[in-house]
Formats: sequence, structure tokens, C-alpha cells
Amino acid sequence: MVTEVMTDIGTLIARSPNIRGGRPRIAGTGVTVRRIVGWYKLGLTPEEIAAEIPHLTLAQVHAALAYYHANREEIDQDIAQEDQVAERLEQLYGQSRVARP
Repeated sequence: MVTEVMTDIGTLIARSPNIRGGRPRIAGTGVTVRRIVGWYKLGLTPEEIAAEIPHLTLAQVHAALAYYHANREEIDQDIAQEDQVAERLEQLYGQSRVARP
């Protein structure tokens, strides 16, 4: 007799204010939805993403992508804000390195 384990997909994504700044992440891990989306936008398939992070299941990767597609504005805004911070830091530290002897 085969017993199937049912997973409530609503339990696959979590948020905690003290973990990853409250960003949505795969429950039980520190892997954010934003990280999964970054690889997805680079052209990786869900299967390839799951292979890159072997402790994640394909279902978890799909849950992160489903969360993204349902909340695209939130995640895209978070990615854009991080890109702006990275650009400012690059400009700040890039200039300071040049100015030093």
C-alpha cells in the first residue's frame, strides 16, 4: 500500500520579520522568493534552479515562482530597490578606490 503525503501549498512560502528582512522565502529555509526569481529571470528552468539548490524540492521552487507571479509588483519592486542600492554602493566605493593612492 502506497501512502501519499499531501502538502498544503500555502505552507511552502513564509515570512518572518527577523529572517531575510521579512521578505517572502521558502518555508524552513533562508532561500528568498527573490533569489529564485533572479535565477528564473536569467533563464534557468525550475528544474535547473532545484538542481542548483539541492535541499529544495521542485515543488518548493514552483511555489516560489507561483508566489512571484501572484505578487509580481512586490517582488519586482524589491529587486529594483536592491539594484539601486548596489549601483549607489558601486559608485561610492568605485570612486573612493580611484581617489586613494
